[in-house]
Amino acid sequence: MTLEGVVLNAAGICRTIPHRAPFLLVDRILELVPDERILGALDIRAEAPWLAGHFPAYAVMPGVLIIEALAQTAAVLMMHEKILPDRFPFFAGIDRARFRTPVVPGDTLHLDLTVAQQRPDSCKLHGMARVGDKTAAEAEIFAVLRATG
Repeated sequence: MTLEGVVLNAAGICRTIPHRAPFLLVDRILELVPDERILGALDIRAEAPWLAGHFPAYAVMPGVLIIEALAQTAAVLMMHEKILPDRFPFFAGIDRARFRTPVVPGDTLHLDLTVAQQRPDSCKLHGMARVGDKTAAEAEIFAVLRATG
C-alpha cells in the first residue's frame, strides 16, 4: 500500500518520533510505503538557528544536518504503524556519504529513503537528499532499535 500526498504533517511526525524544534529536521512526509520507502520534505528557512554561523556571508545547511534529516525521516518509516512504546530507532552508522550540491535558504530538501535490509532490531536504508532535480547528498543509513527507558 502506497500513501501519497501529505501523509504526515509536522504534528503527525511529532507523534511518531521524539525530535522537536529546533532540531526537528523533517516538515512533512509526502509518500510512505511501509517497510519499503519514504519521501519527506524540509523547507530550508533563513531563520533556522543553525544557519546563523554556517556561514554568515553565504548560509549553507551543514552536511551533518542533511544526514540527520535523512536519519529522522528513516525513523518515521521505522516507527510508522508500529506500537513500540519502549523502543526507538537510534542512528548507528553511516556509509558512503557524499555531498554534491549546497542546500541554501529557500530550498525544499526532499528526503528519499529506501529499505536495503531489514531485521527485527535494525534497518539499513539508502538515502538521497535532493533539491529539485539535483542530488544534494546521499548515504547509507544504519539504525538499531533500542529500549528508551
